Amino acid sequence: METYDAMRHFADSWGLVAMLLFFIAVVLRLFSARARKHANEAAQIPFKTYPDKDA
Repeated sequence: METYDAMRHFADSWGLVAMLLFFIAVVLRLFSARARKHANEAAQIPFKTYPDKDA
């Protein structure tokens, strides 16, 4: 049971820190300027005109 308790204690403390750092990294990436550029490009896709292939 010592191994289980040690692993559980490790996961309780450092697992929380790892998840918090991962969350912060994802949020920072989503709000970066490069992500904003890609989001704006994706938002304009419905308004783009493409030449007809059948013509």
